[in-house]
Amino acid sequence: MRHLKKGRKLNRTRSHRLAMLSNMASSLVFYKRIRTTLPKAKTLTPFIERLITYSKNNDKLHARRLIMSKIIGSNNKEVANLLMNEIGPQYNSRNGGYTRIIKLDNRKNDNAKMCLIEFVNLKVEDKENKDSSESYSKNEKESEKKNNK
Repeated sequence: MRHLKKGRKLNRTRSHRLAMLSNMASSLVFYKRIRTTLPKAKTLTPFIERLITYSKNNDKLHARRLIMSKIIGSNNKEVANLLMNEIGPQYNSRNGGYTRIIKLDNRKNDNAKMCLIEFVNLKVEDKENKDSSESYSKNEKESEKKNNK
């Protein structure tokens, strides 16, 4: 029985699972929206929301160090800077619920449930991010056309 054993294993070892969550969180911070499988997105949600809550704290140095301890790899300083300076301040008035999961069609080869995970009400200034969001919206429109047929 799995009493009091929360979380998903995702058929990975602990170290692989933590590295995957760290990589997915840094990708979400950089690109503001990523496409992944539904179980991975549901596992990523509490991980990234905790990082955003850290970035909203008044104690900036301690929060930055907590974020950098959770993000594995060489880009942890960049992720911490983005969270502390751009993403965190936009959610000062919001208490949780910083991400949204949008379900998509199943993946073709293995029929895995796919989804988009993105930040809620995040203002994006970069041209690259707008282009990527347009490409995702085109894919969503194509999938809706296929469903209607």
